[in-house]
Amino acid sequence: MRQDATGRRGNARGGHRLLCALACFVAAAFALVALPPLALAANPESSAAPRHVAIAARLAGDDTRVRLVLDFEREPEFRLKYLENPHRAVIDLPETVFAFSQDALQQRGLVRSVRYGNSGNSQARMVFEFAAPTKMELAETSTEADGAIHRMVFDITIVDEQDFAAEVSATDWPEPDDESSRQSATPPGDSMTIVVDAGHGGIDGGAEGPAGSMEKNVTLAFAEALKAALEEKDGIRVIMTRTDDSFLSLSARVRRAREAAADLLISLHADSIAVRSLRGATVYTLSDKASDAVAQSLVDQENREDAIIGTSLENAPEDIAAILVDLARTETRVFSTGLAQQVINSFEGQVKLINNPLRHAGFRVLQAPDVPSVLVEMGYLSNREDEKLLNDEEWRNNTARLLAQSVEAYRETILAGRQ
Repeated sequence: MRQDATGRRGNARGGHRLLCALACFVAAAFALVALPPLALAANPESSAAPRHVAIAARLAGDDTRVRLVLDFEREPEFRLKYLENPHRAVIDLPETVFAFSQDALQQRGLVRSVRYGNSGNSQARMVFEFAAPTKMELAETSTEADGAIHRMVFDITIVDEQDFAAEVSATDWPEPDDESSRQSATPPGDSMTIVVDAGHGGIDGGAEGPAGSMEKNVTLAFAEALKAALEEKDGIRVIMTRTDDSFLSLSARVRRAREAAADLLISLHADSIAVRSLRGATVYTLSDKASDAVAQSLVDQENREDAIIGTSLENAPEDIAAILVDLARTETRVFSTGLAQQVINSFEGQVKLINNPLRHAGFRVLQAPDVPSVLVEMGYLSNREDEKLLNDEEWRNNTARLLAQSVEAYRETILAGRQ
């Protein structure tokens, strides 16, 4: 790995040849998995420059010193920056797939929290928040597994406030040019493209309430309100999967989000369920296994459309295809869960929620491997009280504003490198 400041380079050490072969195969194959089919067709050189893959990460240490180890499948360039209030360090990277476990970088001693993900413009970012002013130094780099793994070791140690302030002052954040300043008050890289998906449509009416409300109409009205609420915020571009009463398959909804290079997909629904007393909002993220019986019953209803097309893997063995798609989804699921929690937080005390409102299931509309996605059940049309609320314009607009606020909170979290 290269950076502006010099770092010591350790000696190359041998490793397991099987791991080498697997890592090389995944790195080569990921170029085909991570990008939409249209992007590959439009840019034949894209397969020659695949995104970096962060294979593993770990923290060890205490309240005075912590060691961070990051393993990549090839050497990336990076920049290290510092921020205060609170004390933070930021590692900027090229676009990266974070393929390690969500639990790999938990709070550890001096490190209070870690956030990471792609931040737009073919870049990725890792943000470390500390309990005290720190210095984060690249202590060692090495190659492992016969060159298939590039390892970087950082030492994080406490420094005094004066030294940390000097690091912050020396940090070079790019300034927006005059043209971009006139276009938006949001700094470059903070803009987001959000696809709002109104569930059902056309011949697929979805659920029907006791008073005759059709789900396809309820979701479209809410999608329009959410679009208006989101567009009130700087730097947010909204794309609707449908703007009228037209049918759109589940695979087409996913494909539309991927072709737009969306930062988020929010799918809106108001289903019906056999338990008529059940009411309130629920937020779903993708999982191979449903979190509960209610989630499974809704998946069975929603997934009646054609099988998802997504990334073309027809020539890959089934087990290898599953591994590659799961690799692509690892970081996406982290962000999907983060957004879902923000939605729950914004709704709490304002919008009625069901018990355990954060749930997961295998909804096909959430299966884009490179677009964080959530499905929001705004309520259940099978419940008369929910049906009344879902058709109430004031409730709809207020709830849409809360959902837009959760998106804004999500954006502030993942782009924590801005002040």
